[in-house]
Amino acid sequence: MMGKKERSFAPLINVSLEELVPSDHFYRHLERTLDLSFVREFVQGTYAHSGRPSIDPVVFFKLQLVMFFEGIRSERQLMRHAADRLSVLWYLGYDLGEPLPGHSSLTRIRERYGVEVFRRFFEKIVELCQKAGLVWGKELYVDAGHRSRPMPRWTRSSRALQ
Repeated sequence: MMGKKERSFAPLINVSLEELVPSDHFYRHLERTLDLSFVREFVQGTYAHSGRPSIDPVVFFKLQLVMFFEGIRSERQLMRHAADRLSVLWYLGYDLGEPLPGHSSLTRIRERYGVEVFRRFFEKIVELCQKAGLVWGKELYVDAGHRSRPMPRWTRSSRALQ
């Protein structure tokens, strides 16, 4: 007899993202390994001393990391992705019913920070990753050119990575 799955959802009761995101998940490891609190100092001068509270700069840069790790190309797509993934919500520190920042806010923040803040962020992240043993000092060459046909066999050699 063929079964038929009916769509019915019970209301959530007493559930926490702490329980829903596995303890060995990548974003839990990233949270344990990489303390981003340093970014507040990097961006301090870009904020006024009065006005409405902003999006936490740590949350902004965590979103930038999610964008990188998930291969996301736009802030609009990033925020749709974040709203749909429990692990990302957990990493950002947002609860299930808590509204996420709007994509246009991220664009304005990125423009306000400018290239220099991102350069300093990148350099600090590399330094922290080296200290944590996540990267090492060997050089890696990557050809980022667009290709419409497969690369020649000799360019795929492991010699390029040595």
